[in-house]
Amino acid sequence: MTNLIAGAVAALITSLLFGRYFYTKLFKFLQPVRYFWLIIYILILIWECIKANIDVAYRVLHPAMPIKPGIVKVKLNLQSDFARAMLANSITMTPGTITVDIIDDFIYVHWIYVSSENPEEYSRKITGRFEKYIKKTFE
Repeated sequence: MTNLIAGAVAALITSLLFGRYFYTKLFKFLQPVRYFWLIIYILILIWECIKANIDVAYRVLHPAMPIKPGIVKVKLNLQSDFARAMLANSITMTPGTITVDIIDDFIYVHWIYVSSENPEEYSRKITGRFEKYIKKTFE
């Protein structure tokens, strides 16, 4: 319990000292509706991680090991650097995918099983649910 309290105090002090260097519109974080969308986003992230864990476990345990790895280029609809970083981290936290780079309005993702050659379809599979809630929460 003391570790949690010490961590919360350290995070608060760090935010107060350095927050102004990262956020230009702090009033956005005082809007209660953003916290509602944050909770929804966290629940969706957890659900997507569970599904991805099951998928990766299936691929590892399957005798034929059905993988088709590749790097896909996904168009971003997010404007702020913070929101883009949140999306990149969410993709990387999901097993089977890892963010390689963000260049201009595109994010490059290494995917364990590229299931489609259609950019709209694989974009929807990789960023679809995350991007909508990140936009509501952080932009």
